[in-house]
Amino acid sequence: MEFPEYLLRMKAYRLKRIDKEHDMHLQAWLNHQVTSTKEQGKKQVPVFRSFKDFFNYDKRIEEETNPKLNMSQKAMKMARIAAVANRKGVNNG
Repeated sequence: MEFPEYLLRMKAYRLKRIDKEHDMHLQAWLNHQVTSTKEQGKKQVPVFRSFKDFFNYDKRIEEETNPKLNMSQKAMKMARIAAVANRKGVNNG
């Protein structure tokens, strides 16, 4: 292995470690969120009554398999203009 490849592999390793740290911190955040409570009258009740309230698996699958574009009206207009220009073969020169 040559030195530039070694440096690149070390950088990839360090970035992978950062991703692991991120996942650990996200897990800690989720652990905190799932145990959170809210005041209802004089009692403390869980914010999430069931796991599905906390993470709706079916909804996430639906969002991923059928994404909806949340574009502004201006962005949609610009996309239509670009599509028309692409169909007409606009020449850049």
